[in-house]
Amino acid sequence: MTETKFSTTDSGAPAPSDNNSLTVGPDGPILLHDYHFVNQMAHFNRERVPERNVHAKGSGAFGFFEATEDVSQYTKAALFQKGARSEALARFSTVAGEQGSSDLARDPRGFALKFYTSEGNYDLVGNNTPIFFIRDAIKFPHFIRSQKRLPDTGLQDWDMRWDFWTLQPESAHQVTYLMGDRGIPASYRTENGYGSHTYLWVNAAGERFWVKYHFISEQGVVNLTNEEAAALGAQDPDAHRRDLFNAIKNGEAPIWNLHVQMMPFDDAADYRFNPFDLTKIWPHSDYPLIKVGRLVLDRNPENFFAQIEQAAFEPSSIVPGVGFSPDKMLLGRVFAYSDTHRYRIGPNYLQLPVNKPKVEVNSYDFDGAMRYDFNVGQPVYFPNSVGGPEAKEDLFAGSNWSADGDFVRAAYSLHAEDDDFGQPGTLVREVMDEAERGRLVETVASTLDGTGVRDEVKQRVFEYWRNVDKGVGDAIAEKVQAGAAPSAPAPNAP
Repeated sequence: MTETKFSTTDSGAPAPSDNNSLTVGPDGPILLHDYHFVNQMAHFNRERVPERNVHAKGSGAFGFFEATEDVSQYTKAALFQKGARSEALARFSTVAGEQGSSDLARDPRGFALKFYTSEGNYDLVGNNTPIFFIRDAIKFPHFIRSQKRLPDTGLQDWDMRWDFWTLQPESAHQVTYLMGDRGIPASYRTENGYGSHTYLWVNAAGERFWVKYHFISEQGVVNLTNEEAAALGAQDPDAHRRDLFNAIKNGEAPIWNLHVQMMPFDDAADYRFNPFDLTKIWPHSDYPLIKVGRLVLDRNPENFFAQIEQAAFEPSSIVPGVGFSPDKMLLGRVFAYSDTHRYRIGPNYLQLPVNKPKVEVNSYDFDGAMRYDFNVGQPVYFPNSVGGPEAKEDLFAGSNWSADGDFVRAAYSLHAEDDDFGQPGTLVREVMDEAERGRLVETVASTLDGTGVRDEVKQRVFEYWRNVDKGVGDAIAEKVQAGAAPSAPAPNAP
């Protein structure tokens, strides 16, 4: 017979009651010195941390990453050495919706990974698309606000979205993905994941390479039509969260195979596209995929709040053998993510069990709210003469690049084939078939007809799509002007 556990206060003392507050007589007022009631209510009032400003609605699971191939000629990072196995955490999410929003929204999906490696945590914060809407992080707050809600009505708005997108033509590649068949994944298990940014890899000899990450789903890539998403979203707005949890619970661990594209360091200078522009891909014909290993998710969280909601992913967490690139979005995110964690869950967020590295931490960071871990006897300043830890700067040798020039506020320098509409045009004409192009037209038109988008913005939308592909743009204009477009859901609705 299982022994009954006794309820306690948060300080560990026996709880006086969980049924009745302390009152003056059975019908009298509650007494302030009912410490158990007061403490429970005070904690209840504070049990939610601020939701993420971006990627608020999501889900996640634990597992491992195993390097199955020899890529030591490209990187010395321990987790990518053949045979290495690292614990891992993945979090999937929509981008613009709030905590209670639908999993079935037409929205990119976040694909964030934390690897607990033998050299410390390595985080990859990407999406289920290899590109993004903008290429400079200074535009990010403006972009996200255009995807959120109007300040007066509190409603989401297609006019605001198209106004921003058409005034930022660099968005065209990502918007083509979003409005096409890839815009609504059938589940988190049936989507690919991408590091999206360009990173730097350095091998043991100090040779440098530019790299892009591709996590290819073994479950295949499966997407939903607008009609399928609307039906499923009405029935179960948490469908993707439920699917991931149940699949793992039932022993159907999802797997992604990691491949990379590898660009020799010196190729970047005159490559036909700017290799650091987040709105561009590197065609596989130029840089084929190279297999590295596999990611397996086989363990569900035991407490969603503690292990998923408090999970903190940040591209600033890198390990020896990995570095940053001149990608302006990446460099902006290196600051932004860790800073938002400090605001959302406190300055010592890396001491929370889900975020804590599996290796010994010898940091000179000191004190701060909710600090509970520390190194006994370790000095809190450097340099010191009492045996404090010292940096091994040579571990990151070569993880850099050079830059020179005046301080300017300017777009990237153009490479031979750089423009905003070339790659989305290729996607429409060479990747999509006729049926897919037809569904793209239907989806875009549905967001313009009867949705409050101003006429002047509609005209910009028509021209935007004509710049991507004239036939598609003309078809969208014809459908909207004839009033033949299907009705569209609100932004972020299924």
